Amino acid sequence: MNIKLIAIGKTDNKNLIALISDYSKRLSFYIKFEFEVIPDLKKVKNLSEAQQKEKEGELILAKTQTSDVLILLDENGKQMDSEAFSGYLQKHMNSGIKTLIFVIGGPYGFSDAVYNRANGKLGLSKMTFSHQMVRLFFIEQLYRGFTILRNEPYHHK
Repeated sequence: MNIKLIAIGKTDNKNLIALISDYSKRLSFYIKFEFEVIPDLKKVKNLSEAQQKEKEGELILAKTQTSDVLILLDENGKQMDSEAFSGYLQKHMNSGIKTLIFVIGGPYGFSDAVYNRANGKLGLSKMTFSHQMVRLFFIEQLYRGFTILRNEPYHHK
């Protein structure tokens, strides 16, 4: 199985970029992982929130295939602890799917088209985090999930 994380907008913070790169490299020991950034839309001042979500949604959906399982990282999604998340990953690996895609949306969330295409929603916390920080948190949790599945000492109960 391949795992892909798609995010809207680039990150300028060099410290975050270094940490994301570090955890992405660590993940490569367990699974084929790809982190893809969709560039920020241009001229968003001329767009309503709904128009911006629609345009971002089109770009997100263009990165998917019908056979992919698409999971949205959404504030209203199901929340779970790290051990439950590792089981969630194992369940998807056992299902025989080829690609599992997680998506971090833009500042206003997702379009209706993206919600309709999605196979599920995950919430990381009831707290609000910057979209740049969420990238790091989520990639770290992916890594943690695989170390839990392998009974490696990274995660402590």
